[in-house]
Amino acid sequence: MAGLWQRFMMIFRSKASRALDRAENPSETLDYSYEQQLQLLQNVKRGIADVVTAKKRLQLQQQQLEQSVVKLETQARQAVGGGREDLARHALERKSAVQNQLQDLDGQVSQLEAQQQKLVSNERELSARIESFRAQKETMKAQYSAAEAQVRISEAATGLGDQMTDAGAAIQRAREKTEQMQARASAMDELVETGALEDFTSGSTALDRELSQMASQSQVEQELAAMKAELGPGDGEKALEAGGPTVLEGQTPSETELADAKPERTQES
Repeated sequence: MAGLWQRFMMIFRSKASRALDRAENPSETLDYSYEQQLQLLQNVKRGIADVVTAKKRLQLQQQQLEQSVVKLETQARQAVGGGREDLARHALERKSAVQNQLQDLDGQVSQLEAQQQKLVSNERELSARIESFRAQKETMKAQYSAAEAQVRISEAATGLGDQMTDAGAAIQRAREKTEQMQARASAMDELVETGALEDFTSGSTALDRELSQMASQSQVEQELAAMKAELGPGDGEKALEAGGPTVLEGQTPSETELADAKPERTQES
């Protein structure tokens, strides 16, 4: 069962990969990658801005604490001058605590500055890479567009494209249907002429057509007999009635035929 499932997953992945490969457009993929890199660059710039903001906030706190140190030292001096040693000690203790805070802030500011410098360096390097990728992207898109146009022109010229293939198939189907309809029409005409099928669009039946054909033949025989009676027998028939050889128009009688005919003419004379 596990083997069948692995085979199924392999087949599914291969077909999905092939479908995605056909659907993938290199130009769109390059544009999407470029957009993702720009988004990453924007995030780096936003991080730099956040670091700088945090550093500025700490620097403001430093200024405030430095002012507090000056103020506490002044108060301590005033307390000593007024004979209030306790107040002077309290002011100096607060001054010491503020100075410790200043040292911590100095360390944090230094870390933020180092982080800022690192982010700025990364941003510059990333910007250079993105600019280089953009130039390569446009070049590759132009090359792909040119190759795609060349393929389409070649396919159109050789008839290998999908549209030309569809057009050729449509023409072939139309030709086959036309030949089939012509053959069917010829078959129908032949069946109607032989009487196997009746033409219901006309008022005559097969019997009517046969009677009409017989009448036509009878009329031909009558006209032929009338011509014979009007013109009389021809030269061939006259020669047969006279007992002589039959010589048709355009033919020359042979010597044997002439020899056979001479005695008869001598006896008649």
